[in-house]
Amino acid sequence: MDEPAKPGWLERLGAWLSPEPDNREELVEILHTAYEKNLLDADALSMIEGVLQVSEMQVRDIMIPRAQMDVIDIADAPEAFIPFVIETAHSRFPVIGENKDDVIGILLAKDLLRYYAGVEFDVRDMLRPAVFIPEAKRLNVLLKEFRMNRNHIALVVDEYGGVSGLVTIEDVLEQIVGEIEDEYDFDETEDNIIQDRAGNYRVKAVTEVAGFNEVLGTSFSDEDYDTVGGLVVSKFGRLPKRGESIVLDGLKFQVLRADSRRLHTLLVEKLPEAV
Repeated sequence: MDEPAKPGWLERLGAWLSPEPDNREELVEILHTAYEKNLLDADALSMIEGVLQVSEMQVRDIMIPRAQMDVIDIADAPEAFIPFVIETAHSRFPVIGENKDDVIGILLAKDLLRYYAGVEFDVRDMLRPAVFIPEAKRLNVLLKEFRMNRNHIALVVDEYGGVSGLVTIEDVLEQIVGEIEDEYDFDETEDNIIQDRAGNYRVKAVTEVAGFNEVLGTSFSDEDYDTVGGLVVSKFGRLPKRGESIVLDGLKFQVLRADSRRLHTLLVEKLPEAV
């Protein structure tokens, strides 16, 4: 006689969810218990917690601040802004008129292939409509709208109608699955510290403090924290958001990439010495 099939992890997890939890805290506690009993692996637990968190977060919590938006001026000729497109390596760019409140549309980087192909090219003809959303929109609602409309980017507006930032579908998904790396991000084989053309440093948050000190000639202590990310978080006293910065011993640390759980990448700038 064949032995009965062993229950899968979903069935086993279901057993742990009975009786049903009365609130989110009880649900999270049950999920952690399931993890401790090897019913869930660490990645699955992290993703489930991310889904729960997305339902409570708003766009303002993860948006790229207005000051950090990479935009294209409609008055610039393609030969003037294409080097900027290549350097920033985004796939979509807001195109503005007089200022960042005057967003005319969205330019897809792939549409620039027409320019290189020698086809008649007018930036205005290439623009896709810009989508505007309020800062208070919940992330789960935004993700559903992104999927339904097949849109990947939205401009965030404040209560006065001014543009306060932008958000992409990748930003939302990262709250669930963690950091999404692409070919333009650091990969595991590259150095943790890379100097850019402006003389600033792009630093992985996992960089050891000792290694950071060696490259930048600093003397931060590694007794209380092992990594640069740990150092920055400890000085903030909390997990900072993307775009936030702090000055430590003559260096400006700006958060380039982060999710709701940890820092990923920092931009480090040496400030001029005070006279």
